[in-house]
Amino acid sequence: MDILPAIDLKDAKAVRLTKGLMDSAKIYSDEPWRVAKRFQEMGAKWLHLVDLDGAFAGEPKNLKEIKKIREMTDVHIELGGGIRDEETIKKYIDLGIDRIILGSVAVKNADFVKAVAKKYPIAVGIDAIDGYVAVEGWADKSTIKATDLAKEFADAGVEAIICTDVGQDGTLSGVNIDFTLKVAQASGLDTIASGGVKDIEDIRLLKETGLVAGAIVGKAFYEGTLDLEEAFKLVKI
Repeated sequence: MDILPAIDLKDAKAVRLTKGLMDSAKIYSDEPWRVAKRFQEMGAKWLHLVDLDGAFAGEPKNLKEIKKIREMTDVHIELGGGIRDEETIKKYIDLGIDRIILGSVAVKNADFVKAVAKKYPIAVGIDAIDGYVAVEGWADKSTIKATDLAKEFADAGVEAIICTDVGQDGTLSGVNIDFTLKVAQASGLDTIASGGVKDIEDIRLLKETGLVAGAIVGKAFYEGTLDLEEAFKLVKI
């Protein structure tokens, strides 16, 4: 199991949100690349990067900071937020991003996602509110069940599913393991848990399932409720 430390970009700063609400943003650094560098030094192999402004605008908004993070680190980077077309995907791949996360477009145009998954390393981000997929930076809830969307991409060639329980995200209330397992079982793909990770116990419980490929860690690190170096050691055992 991998641990993917997260950096959310808003107005060129590293922030964390609570339940995906933009007005809840708490700034943790004015230099996101330094945070990324620290994650690498602590043992991260992957970095989970989100352009929050891009998620709401539907187009890249923090390109300068993304480039800087790529230049200053050697970790693998997965990136999401406002990626809606192949031109943007190619731009980020050419920049050195290792995996592209497609969220809202996966709901609206599954055929597009299946097509680009044949050419690029793609992860599908499934963010859910009460079990239903949230779109447009989590501003809207669709009528599609998260598990049904996961099944849609079971044989599409995507590398992974990243599933987030929006209600847990940024709350430090514990990860929704049942939801994560349902998504993993529905797709049969590597599934990465996101939202609500609080401490080392969450990491241990996810690892013990044997079905979860990774966990995204955000606020637990920034607020000091999870020792990230300890977590890296645990998943290697």
